[in-house]
Amino acid sequence: MATMSKAQRTKPTSGSQRLVLFCIVVFSFLLLFSSVISTGKLGLPYQQTLIDYFVWSPRGKRQHSLSEKYLYWGNRIDCPGKNCETCAGLGHQESSLRCALEEAMFLNRTFVMPSGMCINPIHNKKGILNRSDNKTTEEGWLGSSCAMDSLYDIDLISEKIPVILDDSKTWHIVLSTSMKLGERGIAHVSGVTRHRLKESHYSNLLIINRTASPLAWFVECKDRSNRSAVMLPYSFLPNMAAAKLRNAAEKIKAQLGDYDAIHVRRGDKLKTRKDRFGVERIQFPHLDRDTRPEFILRRIEKRIPRGRTLFIGSNERKPGFFSPLAVRYKLAYSSNFSEILDPIIENNYQLFMMERLVMMGAKTYFKTFKEYETDLTLTDDPKKNKNWEIPVYTMDERREEAS
Repeated sequence: MATMSKAQRTKPTSGSQRLVLFCIVVFSFLLLFSSVISTGKLGLPYQQTLIDYFVWSPRGKRQHSLSEKYLYWGNRIDCPGKNCETCAGLGHQESSLRCALEEAMFLNRTFVMPSGMCINPIHNKKGILNRSDNKTTEEGWLGSSCAMDSLYDIDLISEKIPVILDDSKTWHIVLSTSMKLGERGIAHVSGVTRHRLKESHYSNLLIINRTASPLAWFVECKDRSNRSAVMLPYSFLPNMAAAKLRNAAEKIKAQLGDYDAIHVRRGDKLKTRKDRFGVERIQFPHLDRDTRPEFILRRIEKRIPRGRTLFIGSNERKPGFFSPLAVRYKLAYSSNFSEILDPIIENNYQLFMMERLVMMGAKTYFKTFKEYETDLTLTDDPKKNKNWEIPVYTMDERREEAS
């Protein structure tokens, strides 16, 4: 009697298992997406743009999320505020920008960064390092502003704090969406601490708008009750320089080889004014003395041996000002690398950011003012000083021994 054996069950292959799993994931995503649309919490154009962002963003770019919330401080650093008509220098603007980025990080929000930075004409002179010795006119760079992404690498910053620019398509769609959300869309705040913004009803809003503040950003957003509560170090933004500036700095460092560096801040810091008795006073009484070549030599000789290559970054404009240092060191300036810098440098902010990277890479680096306790400096004057004092030009023997 013939018997029929039971049909054997074929085990699913690993390939078919992966296919089934993939179908489940796709179906779940579509179900979730349709659910988001049906709730009406976000406008369809916003969702469609973000889907396009997921699909078309280049590899390596930070991908946007439907759940992100935003922090907006204005379309220019410190404006609204007291610096709208005339903008501050790069250092001042970086202090404000770093503080706003810290707040965005604290609130776990995407920071809406201004797409441009204004350039103060006082800080945009080409200076002695960018002109020939026989040229006496003070030539300046063209332009009163520059694109933010010509100074900073936005994608690199976004690896630490998510950032979008205020001229981006994403930001315009977010603004449009906030209008549709009514009270849940946007809040205009002033005088509210970051702790209140995180713990109160503000935390659920799509956008927190800080432009109601009349103060400079760093005055409004920093934690004055706890000055040690710093989330981003001073070195954060310098290391976030645009790729072309970082690449230029690396090329210059390679050509310099083993080198040391000094940053000599003079220029605007030497401004004086007369008191009611007609006596000239200055905010940094020893700075003019301490940043002259003969005093620089005394200050650095114990740390930087004779014969070393010394890279100098400075806003000093007098031709030949640093030449006396050549009796001990091989001097180098950014102007020695014009073949690298001329094609990319368009303003003094870019030049300083590139120089700063070079100086930070030196074996021994003397700053003008102390920023960290371990910094080597050319002067003992504090970086912040509200008092106007009589300038000092004689050598303080106690200071010389201490150095």
